Amino acid sequence: MTSLKGFFRGRTSIQPIWVFVLVIFIFFSFMSEYFLSFGNISNILVQTSTIGLIALGMTFVMINGNIDLSVGAILGLAASLAVGLQETSMTLAILAALGSGVLLGAINGLIVWKTGVNAFIVTLGAMLGIRGLIFLYTGEQSFYALNFAFSDFGTSTIGPFPVLAIIFLICTLIMHLVLTRTGHGRNTFAVGGNPEASIDAGIRLGRHMMINFIIVGFFAALAGVLLASQMGAATPNLGRDYELWVITAVVLGGTKLTGGYGSIVGTLGGVLAIGILRNGMNLMQVPAFYVLVILGAILISVLIIDKKLNAPSAKEVRI
Repeated sequence: MTSLKGFFRGRTSIQPIWVFVLVIFIFFSFMSEYFLSFGNISNILVQTSTIGLIALGMTFVMINGNIDLSVGAILGLAASLAVGLQETSMTLAILAALGSGVLLGAINGLIVWKTGVNAFIVTLGAMLGIRGLIFLYTGEQSFYALNFAFSDFGTSTIGPFPVLAIIFLICTLIMHLVLTRTGHGRNTFAVGGNPEASIDAGIRLGRHMMINFIIVGFFAALAGVLLASQMGAATPNLGRDYELWVITAVVLGGTKLTGGYGSIVGTLGGVLAIGILRNGMNLMQVPAFYVLVILGAILISVLIIDKKLNAPSAKEVRI
């Protein structure tokens, strides 16, 4: 018989976050007649796609035992480049935006790897520095898209399904397969779970950490391009606080802050939980700041429960 303790530890076939998603889905279905409409469900997927894309990469970084606080700033810089360089070339603008994410992710990973400084401090500094670069590049002004094809892409659909939601779901499937079916995915768990054993096994820790920082940098830049396309503009403050939403989604999905455990399926549940809560409470005309209060309380509760349940097993052998 499955124990309650094992359930909350995520060692059952059903992850706790999906039970929570089901509960709030049913709750808001009764509380608002508009919640179950196809348009509203599509809206939830579109609204969560930006945070969701970054959360995919953040899951890899956090399983590795690190964290990246610069993703919101990378999103803002990528969005500014994607819109600001359109006068030169649309292709150049997109490549520069995505390339900036890859480059900044690589720099973050390289500094953490070579210096051994905690990733929290490195990416906190990167977050401040990149946000400053955005203000220098934009002159503290908003950019507006001149290319109508770019603006239309963010609101386009394939049949009845929004393109942004399709991109998010495809990326989710790909990253799930990478994490569960490839050597890089297995090594990510090994490095986060037991770095010393990983070195003995011949795994190159620094290279794996750097690759995961590049992955989250790329997804942050991709989210910036798609968000700018959806808005038809980019503002200097775009992406501010996104790192907090992303980390909240990943932790709610069951990924351990200490590394070594997590899943893309759980992260998808965490992203949808945040999206459904924000959407449902908006339909109920609840002030937005109550959502922050509720999410904060839920996140702290999850961490306390996780701490209590896993404390006795601290000496267990982790694979």
